Amino acid sequence: MSLLVVGLSHRSAPVSVLERASLAADTQAKLLQDTLAAEPATEAAVLATCNRIELYADVDKFHAGVAELSTLLAQHSGVGLDELTPYLYVHYEDRAVHHLFSVACGLDSMVVGEGQILGQIKDALARGQELHTAGRLLNDLFQQALRVGKRAHSETGIDRAGQSLVSFGLQQLAAGVDPGLWAQGKRALVIGAGSMSSLAAATLARTGVAEIVVANRTRSRADRLVEILQQGDDTTVRAHAVEMSAVGDELTRADVVVSCTGATGLVLTADALADALGVTLDAPAEAPAVTAAPAPADVDQHAAWVENGSAASAPEAKAATRRVTLPAQSTGPVKLALLDLAMPRDIDGAAHRIDGVRLVDIESLADASADAPMAADVDQVRTIVADEVAAFGAAQRAAHVAPTVVALRTMAADVVAGEIARLDGRLPDLDEKQRAEITQTVRRVVDKLLHAPTVRVKQLASEPGGAGYADALRELFDLDPQTVAAVSRADLNDPNRGRS
Repeated sequence: MSLLVVGLSHRSAPVSVLERASLAADTQAKLLQDTLAAEPATEAAVLATCNRIELYADVDKFHAGVAELSTLLAQHSGVGLDELTPYLYVHYEDRAVHHLFSVACGLDSMVVGEGQILGQIKDALARGQELHTAGRLLNDLFQQALRVGKRAHSETGIDRAGQSLVSFGLQQLAAGVDPGLWAQGKRALVIGAGSMSSLAAATLARTGVAEIVVANRTRSRADRLVEILQQGDDTTVRAHAVEMSAVGDELTRADVVVSCTGATGLVLTADALADALGVTLDAPAEAPAVTAAPAPADVDQHAAWVENGSAASAPEAKAATRRVTLPAQSTGPVKLALLDLAMPRDIDGAAHRIDGVRLVDIESLADASADAPMAADVDQVRTIVADEVAAFGAAQRAAHVAPTVVALRTMAADVVAGEIARLDGRLPDLDEKQRAEITQTVRRVVDKLLHAPTVRVKQLASEPGGAGYADALRELFDLDPQTVAAVSRADLNDPNRGRS
């Protein structure tokens, strides 16, 4: 079996496609179940964030696996396969491991070095475990990815190469002013109470806003977030929760709005924002003709493309990649700052046309982060990733031969037991001391004969191309494949396996 990942991200697809392809929690569960039901896959995990959707699987056929996983992604995302295919990337075996480890370290994030992806990888693993779709390979892979990500953040300065998406977004809202000074005395409205919204609320509190209002469809979750904010030792922010129905009223009093919900439609329309500010929403101005720029209808699709990624995409998709500038924000004083971290988006993109509104969303963050300076620590993280990929591959290859070695030693122990039993029948007068000495001697002989070949086969199996040594060992010693499989199943079901 072999590791395969098929996916799309902000590096391979425009935000408009990512929005349409986003997967709700129940859809992710159905995708995992359908992937296991497909013939090429025996394990599956899905990593779905605001800027990536990736399906991981252990498959026995590469081409069939790619075709099946691509089809499943299209079916469950609702984006046609023909439309989705140009934006998909495929990684296999060591390249797939390298990709996930890079993602875990924040190297593939929209804001390089952000640490929130570790929580999302942890959630993806927990979902696979809960649904019993993650087996030996994906459990090992995702647990190791979490360790690699933590190692990168603890051993290097990758955190200095970027920040969380929230912090970076607030920097963009502040527009060159120190975020701490910019936030002083402001009233913030946070819409949503999930992990991203909670992070946003905590970041706003630390940044220094005077008050935070939390709105969520489930009031109890909003109340819980407010409770957490008020218990923080590093802030004295005032906080309270409101029903979603009160958002319109809260908009009239807010200075900053951060929205990140799981809604499939807009949470804040341009008209609602204009009404809250008491202004008229102007019609969009006629866009001037620009050579080689996309048509106005394609602005949303093309504005978020970032060409500094390593993910592979179709030539025609790359050819369509162009940097464009969205209509300028209002040049007057900012009355309402909006940060939209949702995918699909929560806030109408037309809000940028409202006088006094500044909107930062996933698209504008992609453009801004594409030009962000890369820290020297990134090279250190890449070295860590390369080393960890090699170590993971060696460990997986060694693990592949381990059940065969265990089965061989079990067979040898059975042979020793059988011969000692025969000896008891031929020499019934042996006393316990003599019998024990003979038994120990025979075991020592067998252990010495098996020691060198079993140690050597583990070493050879850990090297690239060493997977065939387990097969050779089974053939040479005529081991029952069912016995080896039984050892593998016992190891997989060990409750202590994989703990760290």
